[in-house]
Amino acid sequence: MANDIYTSPLASRYASPYMLHLFSPDSRFQTWRRLWVALARAQHQLGLPITARQVQELEAHVTDIDYEVAAAREREVRHDVMAHVYAYGKAAPSAAGILHLGATSCYVTDNADLILYRDGLRYLRGQLLSVLADLAAFARRYAAVPTLGYTHYQPAQPVTVGKRATLWMQDFLSDVEELDALLSGLKFLGCRGTTGTEASFMDLFDGDEEKIDEMNRRIAAEFGFSECFPVCGQTYPRKVDSRILSCLSSIAQSAYRMAGDIRLLQHDRQLEEPFEDSQIGSSAMAYKRNPMRCERICSLSRCLMADAMNAPMTASTQWLERTLDDSANRRIALPEGFLCADAILRLCQNVASGLRVNETVVDRTLREYLPFMATENLMMEAVKRGGDRQQLHEVIRRHSMAATARMKEGHPCDLLDRLAADPAFGLTRPELEALMDPQRYIGRCPQQVARFLERCQPLLAQAQTADGTITL
Repeated sequence: MANDIYTSPLASRYASPYMLHLFSPDSRFQTWRRLWVALARAQHQLGLPITARQVQELEAHVTDIDYEVAAAREREVRHDVMAHVYAYGKAAPSAAGILHLGATSCYVTDNADLILYRDGLRYLRGQLLSVLADLAAFARRYAAVPTLGYTHYQPAQPVTVGKRATLWMQDFLSDVEELDALLSGLKFLGCRGTTGTEASFMDLFDGDEEKIDEMNRRIAAEFGFSECFPVCGQTYPRKVDSRILSCLSSIAQSAYRMAGDIRLLQHDRQLEEPFEDSQIGSSAMAYKRNPMRCERICSLSRCLMADAMNAPMTASTQWLERTLDDSANRRIALPEGFLCADAILRLCQNVASGLRVNETVVDRTLREYLPFMATENLMMEAVKRGGDRQQLHEVIRRHSMAATARMKEGHPCDLLDRLAADPAFGLTRPELEALMDPQRYIGRCPQQVARFLERCQPLLAQAQTADGTITL
């Protein structure tokens, strides 16, 4: 890698080898050539004057791209597709005369993009399932471990560590559902001509519309698509890009939410993301264990959520049958969106597979506030023993305010001692302490986790093992 020119951090630091290859020049331009081969093959099979030998020669030169020839030609003609047509014709001279027959540039550019995006979405789906599998194992392990719940980031009714993880899982599951809906509806552009009218093919096939449809069916099927858009301009509808980046943004939202929760809990040392033996948390403060991975997830997620605004703005400004103000934007926004989502999910796998629960801290934090959370139960017990509910409510309110004021001065919670010492309450300190079992206050959390994981099991069974390793 050259060190004297700019390189995208997504490529140099964050994204996976798979995604880097998927959006590489080799992958893109070899896909262009495969599309040209498919077009020539279909035209040969449907009776146009293209020989099997010409198709075979094109097939033989899919991967040996002379980038210098293509670059020199593009400088001359200022057209990237025609530059690659020229370079391909040089490599397969017997087929040069029939290459790109009846097609427009978007035949290769747009169909190739759809193929790459489809493959990228499938890969991200696998990463999502890996994250879900790791979170499922975590949720199952800690399904019944009580922890302090928070609303407004203020202490609230207890939940369990595992139940909280299912909230993160539910967000990611909605992303899988959205991604699956997107993939199931993804269509091919096909070879439709300069304004989508297929006029050039009406000439080539002497008006035989069935042959035109069959040509497009064969090309689409070769690349794994079951149907083409019923109508189009020169390009496929840019609403597709908007849906794709919206789906990637949704993944980023889920990841940010999970990572943000972990960052808050790591502040209190209740949870900790993976931290390696030789890892440095701060250049100045050697004791620090900063949540670097979760911070990076949030940082990249913000980038992706902002990037997702590119596609709707592009989709809304497509004039009539075609405008080229989409091209430069899409070259950046779509690949970088995929690379960013890839990086985020790699980090999520790393965190979810190595997330540490400091159970002693979790228990201590919960027990500090548990007397307040249990006051309704304490009041009910006192009523059972003959107390007046309204009077008991006032006793609890008064002592709670006093205990809270004392805690604000740095002292431990003494609410139970205050209630035990008040004759109006009617419960001894041991009796009050017996009601302080955290398991009494977690409701149906363990059952909710079990039922949720059971519902997820068919999907989780599709997950592949991932080690969650990141290098930077």
